[in-house]
Amino acid sequence: MPPKLPQVSGHEVVKLLEQLGYEVVRQRGSHIRLRLITPEGEHHITVPAHRTMAKGTLSDILTAVSRATGESKKKLIRML
Repeated sequence: MPPKLPQVSGHEVVKLLEQLGYEVVRQRGSHIRLRLITPEGEHHITVPAHRTMAKGTLSDILTAVSRATGESKKKLIRML
């Protein structure tokens, strides 16, 4: 069984992504756009800058980041 998703803010997710090499490209309203440059190309992800992120949104973001970076989703959850 995968670890339980924690309740985190959008800014905490942005901090995690920055640790993984993502850089903030822009922010428009309450959405922060990040980019990771990999040998295969660029990976873009948008994170809502909400106080508490919805569990489904967090799960989708972690799944996409896991595919782009090669880190397991479990490890990403532990890093949060």
